[in-house]
This record gives sequence, C-alpha cells and structure tokens, in this order.
Amino acid sequence: MDKNLNENQAQGGENRTELEELGEFGLIDRLTESFSVHNPQSTLKGVGDDAAVLQMPQGQVQLVSKDLLMEGVHFDMTYCPLKHLGYKAIAVNLSDIAAMNAKPAQVLVGIAVSNRYSLEALEELYAGMRLCCDRYGVDLVGGDTVSSRAGLAISVTVIGYAEPQKVAYRGGAKENDLLCVSGNLGGAYAGLLLLEREKREFLANPKMQPDFQDFSYVLERQLKPEPRLDIVDLLAELNVVPTSMIDVSDGLASEILHLSKASDCGCMLYQSKIPVDAETCKALEMFKILPETAALSGGEDYELLFTVAQKDYEKIKDNAKIKIIGHMVEKAQGTFLVPENGSLIPLTAQGWQAFNKR
Repeated sequence: MDKNLNENQAQGGENRTELEELGEFGLIDRLTESFSVHNPQSTLKGVGDDAAVLQMPQGQVQLVSKDLLMEGVHFDMTYCPLKHLGYKAIAVNLSDIAAMNAKPAQVLVGIAVSNRYSLEALEELYAGMRLCCDRYGVDLVGGDTVSSRAGLAISVTVIGYAEPQKVAYRGGAKENDLLCVSGNLGGAYAGLLLLEREKREFLANPKMQPDFQDFSYVLERQLKPEPRLDIVDLLAELNVVPTSMIDVSDGLASEILHLSKASDCGCMLYQSKIPVDAETCKALEMFKILPETAALSGGEDYELLFTVAQKDYEKIKDNAKIKIIGHMVEKAQGTFLVPENGSLIPLTAQGWQAFNKR
C-alpha cells in the first residue's frame, strides 16, 4: 500500500493539471468527450445541452433511481482506486434498476470535488465510469460538477425501462413463494475486512506491503461489484416474472425483512442453502467470522434476491445462477433463519444503517 496513495490519486501523479485551468464547462467537456451513445432509440440528445432528451420505448414504463456516494462514508481513498470507484459508482446504480427486473439505459453523474483533486485524477474516475457504461450498454446523458471545500462526492441518477407487467416490486411476494438469490454472498464484506486490516497495518508501519495473496475475488467483490443484469435477461429467457425483488446492498437479512414487510409475509431462510464462495470462507476464517454471518449482515454484494411462484419451480431449479434458499410463509409465522439442527433463529437487520453513529 503506497504511503501517499490518497494524495497521489488526488493529484494525478507528476503531471498535475489544476481544475481551475479548465473551468466548469471545460472540465465537463474533457470528462465526457469519450463517452459513446449505446441507446440511440431512447437517447435523442445526451451530454452537451441544457437537458438530455430521452424517448421512452413504446409500451414500456420508465424507472428512475439515485445514489449519493460520500468520501469517508461510502468509500475510503486510502485503498479505493479512482478507476474502481468510478466503475462502482455506476454499477451500484445499475443494480437498483436490475432489482426491479428492468434494464438501465441512461445515467446522469454529478460530482462535488475539492481542489485536492486534479484533472488527471478525475479523468481516471470517469474512465472507470465509462468502462461500466460501455460494458452494460448505458449512456451518460448529463450531470454537473461543482466545487467542494473538502473531499469528493458522487451523485448518480439512473434511468431504465421495462414492460409494465414485468416490473418486480418489493411488495408482491405471496405465501409459499420460493425465495431465490443469484450468485453468492459475503464476498464484498470479506474484501472490506482485508482492506481495512491492511490499512491499519499500513498506518502502524508505512513501509509494509499489503498481503492480498489468493484473495483477488473478494477484493473485486468490494472494489468493483457487478450489477446482475444477466439475471434479468435469464429470467426473461426462462419466462419467469419474479413476484418480488430487491438487490442485496445491506445484507441478506435486511433485504429479506424488506421483502417480508412490503409483502406482508413471513419467511423461512434455510441456513444450509445460503451460498458462500470458497475464497470468501477462507478470508472470513482469518477474522473468525462465520460465512452465514457475513452473508446475512455484510452487504454490498449486489446480488438479486427475489421470490417466484411455486409454478415456476421447474424453470429455475436446475439453473446454476439461481439458488433457492427459502420460502415465504404467512405473516403470523414470522421471519426466521432455519438451522440444520436446533431452534429457529429470528432474522434481524444488522447490516449497513445510513444514519448510525460511527
């Protein structure tokens, strides 16, 4: 870990261009000039005017979501590369549209930035954004840049589209619906634990070198998450419309409770069915944390958690990308973790809480 990582990223290395040399509009032009249009049928006018001009595809509804990322709260520049940060800022917003069983098409990006950051640093940030936009076929159609007295803030608004009958809400689950999740859980939290450990070691001894051998997967889960838009495509191919859906940003337990509350249902989650990757288990073992604990409370996995009707069981049961981990029950039965042996354990939300004191 570089002793001056934070400042080196902010300054952009030896070749530093001050933001004041470009001005607001010059900066916007420089940062957005290399973005391509992927959706000409809905993006009629993107960056370069007072407003973007969008056309809703015929027969579809529009979905809009927004996230705000604050330096020191949502990301730590000590160990978060700017290119990864840019990618993640877009990816987590695309995940919100995927969590409605829809596809994203446009994003707007606003940043508040202090003069600690150079043009070169912001170009690296936007290079990550562009990489994510290109990967998922999303258009950057506008935004804003303003000065900040300290640090960096990133605001992203995402716009998506879907056929109205295929939009999945949190409140549509019914008793006996199957609870499913994509991918595996706990990896992002394991990656965060490793990064925080190395940060503490570095602060105690700036000459140390980070020890991340054999943990590339969990680090990527934390620093460069992927929105599960492939699951939206897969469900369409399988002709399955989820009865409810949410993405796993605050931990599995928290998201199950959101679905249960919105759907006025209870839920039985089977402990043995919670999917955790082998590398995640290996990393968590160093911190003496049980895999299911990380999955339930860790957060930032951005997998999709959803329910499907029993009639769709045959369509999903053999698909490697989808794991059935429980089922919905009547509200009076409550929401519990079901261990292989022992009594039912009430599910509690212990993941990310935005306004907790830290």
